[in-house]
Amino acid sequence: MATSGEAPESWYLALLGFAEHFRTSSPPKIRLCVHCLQAVFQFKPPQRVEARTHLQLGSVLYHHTKNTELARSHLEKAWFISQQIPQFEDVKFEAASLLSELYCQQLLLHNLVDSAKPLLRKAIQISQQTPYWHCRLLFQLAQLHTLEKDLVSACDLLGVGAEYARVVGSEYTRALFLLSKGMLLLMERKLGEVHPLLTLCGTIVENWQGNPIQKESLRVFFLVLQVTHYLDAGQVKSVKPCLKQLQQCIQTISTLHDDEILPSNPADLFHWLPKEHMCVLVYLVTVMHSMQAGYLEKAQKYTDKALMQLEKLKMLDSSPILSTFQVILLEHIIMCRLVTGHKATALQEISQVCQLCAQSPRLFTNHASQLHTLLGLYCISVNCMDNAEAQFTAALRVSDLTTHQELWAFIVTNLASVYIREGNRHQELYSLLERINPDHNFPVSSHCLRAAAFYIRGLLSFFQGRYNEAKRFLRETLKMSNAEDLNRLTACSLVLLGHIFYVLGNHRESNNMVVPAMQLASKIPDMSVQLWSSALLKGKMTWVGGWVVLTGTVVLTGTVFLPVDLNKACGNTIDAHEAAQMHQNFSQQLLQDHIAACSLPEHNLISWTDGPPPVGQFQAQNGPTTSLASLL
Repeated sequence: MATSGEAPESWYLALLGFAEHFRTSSPPKIRLCVHCLQAVFQFKPPQRVEARTHLQLGSVLYHHTKNTELARSHLEKAWFISQQIPQFEDVKFEAASLLSELYCQQLLLHNLVDSAKPLLRKAIQISQQTPYWHCRLLFQLAQLHTLEKDLVSACDLLGVGAEYARVVGSEYTRALFLLSKGMLLLMERKLGEVHPLLTLCGTIVENWQGNPIQKESLRVFFLVLQVTHYLDAGQVKSVKPCLKQLQQCIQTISTLHDDEILPSNPADLFHWLPKEHMCVLVYLVTVMHSMQAGYLEKAQKYTDKALMQLEKLKMLDSSPILSTFQVILLEHIIMCRLVTGHKATALQEISQVCQLCAQSPRLFTNHASQLHTLLGLYCISVNCMDNAEAQFTAALRVSDLTTHQELWAFIVTNLASVYIREGNRHQELYSLLERINPDHNFPVSSHCLRAAAFYIRGLLSFFQGRYNEAKRFLRETLKMSNAEDLNRLTACSLVLLGHIFYVLGNHRESNNMVVPAMQLASKIPDMSVQLWSSALLKGKMTWVGGWVVLTGTVVLTGTVFLPVDLNKACGNTIDAHEAAQMHQNFSQQLLQDHIAACSLPEHNLISWTDGPPPVGQFQAQNGPTTSLASLL
């Protein structure tokens, strides 16, 4: 105990020093740290010390323990006491910020949103003379509205923040507010508002002179929005200049050293993302582009780099955004595996996504529809059509159609391919096709998905024997896919056109379509299109999977008897032997992969259509449960 003549700061600083020592020990001794901080109250300290200690206790308990109720109690006391103390902004607003963060984390369990919003609004109201905290609290309230999917209110707050930053002379933070607003407008598909806003942001970013890392991070944010906007629109070719700038920009950032000099304007004390996170993000958008364009080996290369970087970061950083990056990367590489004929590996990675989503309710909420879609694509690849239909139906049921219209169109396109394959679901099929009619009021602006919708129409017309109509739809697909370098759609369209000409007896024209399809498919590489093409060249009864879209739409052409070898019909004896050998190789690879995938315990995931992802509930299969004749 301190003697009566000892200054109160002495005992306080001693206890604070002990608390910090225990907190930073290896491993941290949190219980002893908490005891030291609680001991402060035994001295009946002045209000400033009392409020700050409540804040420190709340912060330690919140970040290092699961005792959120006690953390909440201390933070609420810090917020209440600090409001009675003049010129005590750092404690007052940090308490409000941390308390609202805690409320948001408990949102799913206790519905504390009604507590968080008024708290943040009051803190925003009384912080207008403190630029850093006023901006930070505006960002937090906008984030809360975004979590609730109230994007209109979030955009309004970000607009208020941008104007406030302009008034206090912070063009840097003004750009952050505007870019964040642009991101939400893209999510809402308000493209008419996005374009002028991004133009304004581009001007602000280029004109701002300040910390080089901050400037380059603004450019990365700006270019990421531009690239994702192009990719959402399915414009794989048009995006290339922006993507190249983005890749150059992240290279520049990686060479810069962090400047420890603080900005003179307190409103500039923000950073969008750590540069290590930005690096992973650039890898991610590069993978998205490579997948859409059909450069699957490149997608694999950048996925490997990104996942390796993520593993290193997650050892030191528990930021939720890292798990989000990991899930999105896995979603894309899974579709790559299915295209390249590695179904067993894809299934194991789907299981990995299940495990990640099981660890985070919010992550599962945001990715449940994608997870069911991936399982639907896998089901098609192993010829489990009933399960595929169930998975796509589940994906539609759990998806948020207001902010995921492209995902909805993607799922519906795949589901239509399942109905075409089954051949007896005419009413359901025509109902779907009416909703994704590429000739009339197509529901989304995606160039790629509209091209895929033409392909689906062409495939249906082919099955129905309406060959001229099929050729019209497929030529439209070819025109659109060539315009934006959608290589996989181009390969699928060429091989199906070749199939049509083959059936019509025009072997020369069929050969002119099938050979470039095979060449393009080998570059991707697309195992199903290669099998399809080699089957046509060889002349064999076959089931083949022709994948339609950017990230994994599958269409099966059906059983077609090809009595004549296309190469022999065109007088290419040497090529005929080569085609037969290629067909044999592709068939064996796909057959072995099919057996391996269906024998995995994770194959039971195809039966999961409701509730949280089943983790650790798998039992080994005795062998494939689906017909292998589809691959022969």
